[in-house]
Amino acid sequence: MRAMLLEKVGQPLRLAEVPIPQPGPGQVLLRVHACAVCRTDLHILDGELSQPKLPLVLGHEIVGTVVQAGESANAFSPGQRVGVPWLGWTDGSCRYCQRGQENLCTEAKFTGYTLDGGYAEYTVADQRYCFPLPEGYPDLQAAPLLCAGLIGYRTYRLAGPHAERLGIYGFGAAAHIIAQVAVHQGRQV
Repeated sequence: MRAMLLEKVGQPLRLAEVPIPQPGPGQVLLRVHACAVCRTDLHILDGELSQPKLPLVLGHEIVGTVVQAGESANAFSPGQRVGVPWLGWTDGSCRYCQRGQENLCTEAKFTGYTLDGGYAEYTVADQRYCFPLPEGYPDLQAAPLLCAGLIGYRTYRLAGPHAERLGIYGFGAAAHIIAQVAVHQGRQV
């Protein structure tokens, strides 16, 4: 399969032919339809996030179709369209995971940083961190929602259902998306 590889921080990505990855236990193999570019991808490329797996396939705003499931992966069926975000794996046993705060897991692995991502024809992903996508969202429009949309919405929920005014500061695309949601719901931004 074709993939865009980061082989050295600070260097351009290189188009390469690599083997199609095989799904392990709890993973699904996806045929990638779209993968958006996030500012975090550029931080990795530029070396501002210092511990990437190399060589690395970047990209964590993935929309794809399940092709094959690994052992004990039964959350999705072949042909089902799913999205894959930044958080790609957690240990499931630490205090954060036990409290439903897996985004703080100290052993977490991240799609397109410590796990290969979606700048390829195929990728594998932990089924626990795949989201079924409704048909109403085309691939290109759904991809950015898998990072900026998730970050913004998680924060937005913390404001609570009765917040009438929101101040949004310093988080780019997430702010752009959530400001539209808030206005649609009649809140002042």
